[in-house]
Amino acid sequence: MNLCKHNLFIWVNTKLEADLKINKFVIGGVLILGAVVFLIWSATTSTSEYFLTIDELNAKGASIVNKNLRVSGAVIGDSIQYDTQSLTLTFEVAQVPGDNSLIESQGGLAAVLHQAVLDPSRARMKVVYVGPKPDLLRNEAQAIITGHIDADGVFHADELLLKCPTKYEQAVPNQAG
Repeated sequence: MNLCKHNLFIWVNTKLEADLKINKFVIGGVLILGAVVFLIWSATTSTSEYFLTIDELNAKGASIVNKNLRVSGAVIGDSIQYDTQSLTLTFEVAQVPGDNSLIESQGGLAAVLHQAVLDPSRARMKVVYVGPKPDLLRNEAQAIITGHIDADGVFHADELLLKCPTKYEQAVPNQAG
């Protein structure tokens, strides 16, 4: 009888040890998976940027102060100021539509940028950028700006991308007669 109890005890003990090993792996796997999901989530939320037009930015008001943003607008050439000592560049951008089909219906990007700069009723935003002055920064260039807006409505750019559509428009070739 003692031998049966002893064998039963060994079998139960072996079964419990096997279950504990499996549970350790399952628990460890769940913890590792949870940590990976948390790291992906935290990296995504901390680096996400909202892409807005100036009108959308103004409509959101204080809710977007100090959040990572990306804004597009037409550079107003008369507002460009550059301090060579501090490498501080300030300029204003005017509202341009964010919808490509609307841009095409208004004559293309060059026409939209031109109208945005000429129209004093369009929303405008002051931009401050610290760094070297880009060569393409000129009147009617499209500025795509990444950074944040402060409580005073000034956009502090971390990254500044510029497109000058007239420079890249292809001339229509002359047709052979």
